[in-house]
Amino acid sequence: MTMKLEAITLREVRMPLVHFFETSFGRVYERTVLLATVHCDGTDGWGECVADAAPFYSSEWSDSAWITIRRYLAPAVLGQNLTDPREMASLMAKVRGHRMAKAAIENAVWDAEARQKQQPLWKLLGGTQREIPCGVSIGIQDSVEQLLEKIQTELAAGYRRIKVKVKPGWDLKVLERIRSRWPDITLSCDANSAYRLDEIEHLRKFDQFNLLMIEQPLWDDDIYNHSRLQQKLRTAICLDESIRHARDAAQAIETGACRIINVKVGRVGGFTEAKKVHDVCAAQKIPVWCGGMLESGVGRAHNIALSTLHNFQLPGDVSASKRYWKEDIIEPEVEVTPQGTIRVSDEPGTGYRLREDLIEQLTLKKETIRAGAD
Repeated sequence: MTMKLEAITLREVRMPLVHFFETSFGRVYERTVLLATVHCDGTDGWGECVADAAPFYSSEWSDSAWITIRRYLAPAVLGQNLTDPREMASLMAKVRGHRMAKAAIENAVWDAEARQKQQPLWKLLGGTQREIPCGVSIGIQDSVEQLLEKIQTELAAGYRRIKVKVKPGWDLKVLERIRSRWPDITLSCDANSAYRLDEIEHLRKFDQFNLLMIEQPLWDDDIYNHSRLQQKLRTAICLDESIRHARDAAQAIETGACRIINVKVGRVGGFTEAKKVHDVCAAQKIPVWCGGMLESGVGRAHNIALSTLHNFQLPGDVSASKRYWKEDIIEPEVEVTPQGTIRVSDEPGTGYRLREDLIEQLTLKKETIRAGAD
């Protein structure tokens, strides 16, 4: 079965958050989301570019992704007849980097393929888990009391892992308050590269809190110094931003830079590379989990499908739509069971329907690129 890529529609939508989300990069109250729809032989597939509105988490941002897709990626793939979504990676390989832009297009093709074959996306990817465990990521709050209230709410909702954002000045005392109230919950923290290697003695104090992991404590592009730090810590380091592809994962594992890896499908350039990262980690018995990027329901559905692969052993950041969005753009919205899991749908594609009327209402700009267009 082949699919011809006839056109790509890009949309920029603005979605207000239920509550602000703060990391070491700053605070956001809404999310600008870049959606890509691929039109293939009468079947549409949807993808989401997870780049932020500003180049803080990565060098990509939503405006750069739009122009990269418009000028370079779309011309490379439009008009092509595909027999397998994996072919997208090689078609776009001439463009260096820009993995989040590439992932939006590639993942949309995977969705279209699954819909065309009337097959669930998770099965097309090779997933095996019918129910995935869920954790939550809680940003920096205005006060520790506010943070504790949020943790209580999420634990009552059944979530199986609590992750809190940390940075210098919002770390040890915060973790101490959490642990004094909940000594036994599965707890991790995410530094988003807020620390440096000369802070080893400070970071060693994190060991007292019995954390599942400390995520990306050092530079976003670093593996070597994380290996030096991991030798000094009992707490497992999890790498996020440093892992751009399977080669990075192999290097990080070989050098002992981490004991856990966070797989974000947008960060590594799409499902094809995400599966390779998963496989490298599985072969070395390094557990992986699926990180979140404040995705709309489109990206959230892709994260669910990815999380069904067998080595996604730890609860990911794939949580319910209502935690973030006043109104999500898919139906049904993503829901989490009282046991802190998401049950996977057997419906074709992602298993969720697009609320195209709502998407149109939220759209700030839109463009359709066709094969042969200038």
